[in-house]
Amino acid sequence: MNKNILSITGLNPNGLKETVVGLETLLASYQVYYNNLRGYHWHVRGPLFYELHAQFEKWYDATAEKIDEIAERLLQLEVTPENRMSILIGQSKIKETSKMTDPAQILPEILDNYKLLMALERETLRAAAEAGDEVTVALMGDFLAEQEKEIWMLTAYLN
Repeated sequence: MNKNILSITGLNPNGLKETVVGLETLLASYQVYYNNLRGYHWHVRGPLFYELHAQFEKWYDATAEKIDEIAERLLQLEVTPENRMSILIGQSKIKETSKMTDPAQILPEILDNYKLLMALERETLRAAAEAGDEVTVALMGDFLAEQEKEIWMLTAYLN
């Protein structure tokens, strides 16, 4: 028996096109963000090294989970997620960084990335809501709630 997922869930594939594009852009952007976080973890220097080294690891672990959730959601929507970095880099709204060592440069960069990711998530949430895709709406809502708290904590740390 070969049933497709959408015919069972009742989601209209034609109504999901904008949601899928949003999820694909998020997947690509999160992959590049993840790689940047790994680089910050490896390269950070200075008196905050121990604290930030550990924090970057927490962030990239959480980001890896988000990547997996986005890819699995695409699969649930009957879309094969891209995994080739050569393609993902071109689809990403986040740019690669290289060998950044200074926390005064890294932390504002992370805030900028959060701002971009959250804007993409809100666009995807809006598209999913219009398509009646409550699962993607909930996923984006969970991401946003977690990130708003992270931003609050990070800006308190920087101030």
